[in-house]
Amino acid sequence: MQLRDKTIGILVERNYQEMEVWYPYYRFKEEGAEVLFIGPEGRRTYLSKHGYPLTSDISAKNLKVNELQALVIPGGYAPDYMRRDPAMVQCVADRMQAKKLVGAICHGGWMLCSSGYLEGRRATSFYAIKDDMINAGADWVDQDCVRDGHLVTSRQPEDLPLFVRTIIGVMVEDQG
Repeated sequence: MQLRDKTIGILVERNYQEMEVWYPYYRFKEEGAEVLFIGPEGRRTYLSKHGYPLTSDISAKNLKVNELQALVIPGGYAPDYMRRDPAMVQCVADRMQAKKLVGAICHGGWMLCSSGYLEGRRATSFYAIKDDMINAGADWVDQDCVRDGHLVTSRQPEDLPLFVRTIIGVMVEDQG
């Protein structure tokens, strides 16, 4: 229960990658965290790539930067929809600017690109968006998990155990 009294947000949109949402959700819950699903709209149901529903708890426009101790951006095709919503992008940009913990996996890196805060940051992502990450200024590396200060990135679902352990580790470190 290392994350008791902590709140973690997971961004959601249609066509999310199931494992990249549900694996972190349940691991963070196991550690005692409250986990919120954040979408373009609150209390709306979003379907995964394979049709699994989830309902957002709050809209990005109603979220304040200090309400969360961490924000996770899953992949799938969802980030392509997320970044079309200015409030979703602003949510990520505000956290990056405030040096709050942000984790992005797979295509979640697209939200980092859109936030404008990748310049000079060491990061990874799914290889198909490598050029996007580099063009946004990232020092892109092909590793299962990369931590650069308050930014944690991973490549794909197979990297989830290390990705989530790293996020939990950063949160525990920040408590000390």
